[in-house]
Amino acid sequence: MLFACVPAMSVHAAERPAVLPDTMAQRVLACTSCHARKDVNDPYFPRISGKPAGYLYNQMLNFRDGRRQVPIMSYMVERLSEPYMREIAAHFAAEHLPSPPIQKSGASAAVLERGRVLVMQGDPALRVPACIACHGEQLTGAVPAIPGLLGLQRDYVNAQLGAWRNRTRRAHAPDCMAQIASRLGMPDVTAISSWLALQPVPAGVPPAADVARPLPLKCGSAP
Repeated sequence: MLFACVPAMSVHAAERPAVLPDTMAQRVLACTSCHARKDVNDPYFPRISGKPAGYLYNQMLNFRDGRRQVPIMSYMVERLSEPYMREIAAHFAAEHLPSPPIQKSGASAAVLERGRVLVMQGDPALRVPACIACHGEQLTGAVPAIPGLLGLQRDYVNAQLGAWRNRTRRAHAPDCMAQIASRLGMPDVTAISSWLALQPVPAGVPPAADVARPLPLKCGSAP
């Protein structure tokens, strides 16, 4: 059996280049194996292509410095220099993969309408601004550091808002998202995530050049 394997091993070795190309695409294969697979849309490994470079850079810093607590991500970035993190962020910001398919939803019409209102109008009584006030009129984010909200699965949005609520996800102070999440009850979190998950990603629409200033809340990660 051992000898039978030798020819196959030789063929596979021959298929590999003697020297791997020194490109950013080659260097970040560890990232794309989770965040850019076309055959998988895992809610806990969101697509990062096309996100603003400043946002991606901030998230690597947050993983490195413990503001976000995902052990595998902290391990991946703990030895990266900040200039190299910026290179990686710029690489993914310039990449645009096809949008994942829209999820089906079992949410009621009332829940979806509540989600739409919170996203598009906010809730003054709760002191919760509209999501579009920061994330852009088309919810595709804004440069340099505000992410888009479309193309994310419902479970991912639930998990991130929950992490802000229980302080296992933080950002540079003042942490505006932690403030907003703390003012939302779980039914409202579910309403927002359910409505967002049903919205198509507009084709060819990049993050906005900017959003109206000042932002509704001071955000340390989006100066």
